[in-house]
Amino acid sequence: MADYNKELIKILRNNGCTFVRHGKGDHDIWHSPISNKNVTVDHKIKSRDMANEVLKQSGLPKYF
Repeated sequence: MADYNKELIKILRNNGCTFVRHGKGDHDIWHSPISNKNVTVDHKIKSRDMANEVLKQSGLPKYF
């Protein structure tokens, strides 16, 4: 199984998203200036669909 976290975080940072805080468990909260929303990012995203859902919530196009 693939781990999408490193690439996903790189995409978020390159598009101006900023780390807000650590959430509960193994989740982090990021803010997207594109959608002007906070997005929850799991530390262990194993699903391509979940990685694309985070991008969608951030206002970014699918990548994976």
